[in-house]
Amino acid sequence: MAEPPAPQRLFDAHLHIVDPAHPLTPNQGYLPAPFTVADYRARTASLADVGVAVAGGAVVSGSFQGFDQGYLVAALAALGPGFVGVTQLPADVADDDILRLHGAGVRAVRFNVARGGSAGLDDADRLARRVHDLAGWHAEFYVDARRLAELEPLLAGLPRVSVDHLGMHRDGLPHLLPLVAAGVRVKATGFGRVELDPVPVMRAILRENPAALLAGTDLPSTRPQRPFQDADLALIRDAAGEEHADAVLWGNAAAWYGV
Repeated sequence: MAEPPAPQRLFDAHLHIVDPAHPLTPNQGYLPAPFTVADYRARTASLADVGVAVAGGAVVSGSFQGFDQGYLVAALAALGPGFVGVTQLPADVADDDILRLHGAGVRAVRFNVARGGSAGLDDADRLARRVHDLAGWHAEFYVDARRLAELEPLLAGLPRVSVDHLGMHRDGLPHLLPLVAAGVRVKATGFGRVELDPVPVMRAILRENPAALLAGTDLPSTRPQRPFQDADLALIRDAAGEEHADAVLWGNAAAWYGV
């Protein structure tokens, strides 16, 4: 009998770990349920049913975690090789702290425009350039793409940028695609929180730049209209097609995060 095909490796480009052993702050009255490293591993075990296996990923700080770094350092240590961190930092963070976090596996700074909890846009240019110059990090923006027209001068001037959740709204696609063509990466994540059809948006991004699309689960899916479903990854794979599936599920994000 023939061996079953090996599962497709996934670099989960967007996941959250919610560990109540570390500080959590309600955001807009919301506080998520715990979702530990053990919970993440248990939840992603079922991805084998759609032919996918998590082999690495990016743990992203949420609005409810503010500037706490303890949970992130602990999560990366527990997850092990292949996993990196995306943190939120105050604008006056010390260089030594950035370098310490880099040593722990952090590779990006996040600006949570949609929910808050991060440094603000007034500080984004200076902070994003500083972490890039100091540690090679890129900047990640959780932002409704309808705002990208006003933010284009900022984003286009930064050395390395990604945008979360396909930009969230269909009306922002005309603003998102020129940034993609210029090198901005986009996470195919959070389908339960977007106001768009993911498939044509993903295909449009791939036409602009096949290296731009990064797949992820968005687990544990805090505050979406519906949580992540395993079938979302099958949808990404189908949208990417045979030509781009390996890159979208693994290679693009692994290269972007330097894994």
